[in-house]
Amino acid sequence: MVAKLTQEASKDTMKAPLASKALYTAVRVILGLLFVYAGTLKLMHPEGFAVTINIYGLVSWKMAGFLSYAIPCVEILSGLGLVLDARGALAVIVAQLLGFMVVLLYALYLGLDADCGCFGNPQNTDNAPTGPLHAFLRDAVMLAGCALLYVQRRVAGFRPWALGRLFGKKK
Repeated sequence: MVAKLTQEASKDTMKAPLASKALYTAVRVILGLLFVYAGTLKLMHPEGFAVTINIYGLVSWKMAGFLSYAIPCVEILSGLGLVLDARGALAVIVAQLLGFMVVLLYALYLGLDADCGCFGNPQNTDNAPTGPLHAFLRDAVMLAGCALLYVQRRVAGFRPWALGRLFGKKK
């Protein structure tokens, strides 16, 4: 009987952080604001971001120019969606992170030591950690944060808002 109570108390102790609304909100807002920040920096200098995209050699120059606007816009919108806890925003962020990580693995495979352009154009890269490996590890940490949010939604029952609800529609 005592062992069973101890086991149940242990489960509750492990579940407590996962059921924390404060942790859920903090992780969600931090991740969302990181995406808003990164997207905003890229939109401030889309030409430089297009050059960075072009370094990887995966798309044509014309497509790099288009992506230099499209990627930051998606980052900003999905980041804002995550801050507001809109349904679908977390999935879009996970898809972006996985896509970025695939490109970074490709860069590592090729031996590229280019800045990923994740947070705009670096002003001074002499002492800043750059390159695909650093960016891959940073993205992996953010992906772990996304996984935590999914687990918290499952364990604690946190539910994101339907986008229509943000605009006054019911459901």
